[in-house]
Amino acid sequence: MIAIIDYDAGNLTSVARAVTHIGFECIVTNDTKEIGKAERIIFPGVGAAGSAMKSIKRLGLDQAINYAFSSGKPVLGICLGTQIIMDYSEENNTKCLGIIGGKVQSFRFDEIRKNDTGLKIPHMGWNRIMLQKKHFVLSDLKEEDEFYFVHGYYPVPNDPAHLIGTTEYGIQFASILGYRNIIATQFHPEKSGRPGLSILKKFCVWNPC
Repeated sequence: MIAIIDYDAGNLTSVARAVTHIGFECIVTNDTKEIGKAERIIFPGVGAAGSAMKSIKRLGLDQAINYAFSSGKPVLGICLGTQIIMDYSEENNTKCLGIIGGKVQSFRFDEIRKNDTGLKIPHMGWNRIMLQKKHFVLSDLKEEDEFYFVHGYYPVPNDPAHLIGTTEYGIQFASILGYRNIIATQFHPEKSGRPGLSILKKFCVWNPC
């Protein structure tokens, strides 16, 4: 069973629908016991880091997520879930879970518009990723595949070894992170058609060990 973590941060139905569509059982839950029993974890989300962390702590999900990671269960972060696994977010000056070292920072107009004055913040729409290293979960992707993004902040990992993929949007930013048994995407695989479903399917059979 796959646990999709519910911390009042949206897009859970679309994630659950996508997982069911590719043939895997899942449950949307904020029950720490259910999360503890699950074989793997999906940590999605949209919204603001500050309110998200308040909900996570109130529900005891910070401990559940950290325990899932430390116990070796496969964990997939999506969008806000990818940002929350970092140490700190500039959004709402928020201390996060600290699973991957680094911070989350906002897009700056002056930076992204150096190369294209038409770019807007938040970054919303379809874009490609450039893989920096191989990963089982990404092994069926093609160079021309595009993924759906909607975000005004992005992760900046301390260790380059945790950077799996990047995307160009005025600047080059981290769009896929990975460390041990966790992989996290800044884009939404559940809203990204065939390439996104490929990522979800590979995650559902990934054995990090």
